[in-house]
Amino acid sequence: MLHLAAPLALTELGWLLMGFVDTIMVGHLPNSAVAIGSVSLGTTLFYMVGIFGSSIMLGLDTLVAQAYGTGRVEECHRDLFHALYFTLVLAPFVMFLVFAGLPLLQHSGVDPSVLKETVPFIHALNWSTLPLVLYFVFRRYLQAMNIVKPVVFALISANLVNLFGNWVFVYGHLGFPAFGVSGSGWSTCISRVYMVLVLAVAVVYYDRRRSSGLWQASRELEWARLRELLRLGLPAAGQLLLEISAFACATVLVGRLGALALAGHQIALNVASITYMVPLGISSAAAVRVGQAFGARDPHAASRAGWTALCLGAGFMSCMAIIIVSIPRLIAEIYSPQMEVIRTGASLLMVVAVFQLFDGLQVVATGALRGAGNTHTPMLTNLLGYWLIGIPFGSFLAFRLHWGPIGVWTGLCVALIIIGTVLVTVWSRLMKRLAHASSSLTRTCAEG
Repeated sequence: MLHLAAPLALTELGWLLMGFVDTIMVGHLPNSAVAIGSVSLGTTLFYMVGIFGSSIMLGLDTLVAQAYGTGRVEECHRDLFHALYFTLVLAPFVMFLVFAGLPLLQHSGVDPSVLKETVPFIHALNWSTLPLVLYFVFRRYLQAMNIVKPVVFALISANLVNLFGNWVFVYGHLGFPAFGVSGSGWSTCISRVYMVLVLAVAVVYYDRRRSSGLWQASRELEWARLRELLRLGLPAAGQLLLEISAFACATVLVGRLGALALAGHQIALNVASITYMVPLGISSAAAVRVGQAFGARDPHAASRAGWTALCLGAGFMSCMAIIIVSIPRLIAEIYSPQMEVIRTGASLLMVVAVFQLFDGLQVVATGALRGAGNTHTPMLTNLLGYWLIGIPFGSFLAFRLHWGPIGVWTGLCVALIIIGTVLVTVWSRLMKRLAHASSSLTRTCAEG
C-alpha cells in the first residue's frame, strides 16, 4: 500500500502546492486580503464545475484497476480511448457552464473589491479545462496499472513551471505586463498544459516499454462501455461536486462577512486542503488496490487493502491535528503579514484541527468503496452531511448567532464527522458480507 500510496500522496500535495504558490504570490500584492480572497473564491467556484466534469473520469479507477487485476490489459486501453472520446464533448460543455455562471456572481453579495479581481481570475482558469480533464484521464489510466512515477514527475516539475509563471505574469517580468491576480490564473493554465503533455508522453513510453498493445486495441466506439464509465463516474463526480460546492458555498457565506474574514477563511481552507491531499493520495491507492483485488476475485486482499489504507489515513491526519493545534498562529503568519488576517486565520485553524481525523477517514473510505464499485453511497452521504446538516447549521451559527466565520467552519466540521463515521461503517459492513459469502462458498466446495 505504501509503495503506491506514497507517490500518489506526493502527487496530490504537488497538485495543491500550485494553489499554495498562487496564494503566497498574490498575498504579497499591495492589498493582501483582497488578493487572497479573490484567489480563494475564484479557485473554489471554478473547481465546483471544473472538477465535477473532470471527476467523471474517476470511474476509470474501478474499470481499469479491475480489468488490470484480471490481466485484461486490452480492456484498460479501450477504457482509455472511450474516456478520451468523452473528454472532447465534456470539456467545451464545462467551459460554457463556467462562463455562463460568471454573471451570477454579481448577485452573490460578495465584497465588490474581491469580486472585481475574481472574475478575470476565473476567466484565465477556465481555459485550463481541457488540459485538466485530459490530465485526469491519463493519470487514472496510468495509476490503475501501477504506473505512478510519471504522475509524480509531472506534478513536481509543473510546480516549477507555475512558480516561474506567477513571477512573470503576476508581477510583470521579462517584458510582460503585471496582470496581478489574473496572472496567477494564466500561470496555472500553462502549468496544466505542461502536465498533460508529460503524461501523454508517459502513456506512449510505457506502452512501448511493456509492449502492452495500446495501438492494437480496438478503438471502436462502444456505447455500453461509455455507459459503464458514466454509471461509475457520475456518482463519484457528484460526490466531489457536493463536497467542493459545500466549501464553495462556505466561501461565499464568509465572503459576505468582508475581505478580512475571507482572507482568514482562505488560510484555513488552504491548510485543510494541504493535509487532505495525503489521505486523498492514499484514497487513490486504496481504489486501485481494492479494485485490482476485486478483479482478481480476492475479497481478503480487498479487505486488507482497504483497512490498511484507512489506518494510514487516520494516523496521518491525527498527527496533523496535533501540529495545527500546537502552532496555529505560526501557520497563519506564512500566508500574510497583516495581524488581523493572522488572528482570524489562527482561530479558524483550531476548528480545522478538530475534523482532521474524520476528514481522513471519509476520503480514504470513499476510495476503497470506489475500488469495490460503490460510488453511490459516498455521494448520498455527502448530500446528507454537507447540504442537509452542515451548511444550514453553519449558516445558522454564523448569521443568526453571530459566530462569524467560525460558525461556518463549525458546520463543516459537523458534516465531516457524520460523513466519516457513516462511510467507515458502510465499508466495514461490506467487508463482513464479502467475508461471510467467501466462507460460505469455501464450506460448500469442501462439502462437495
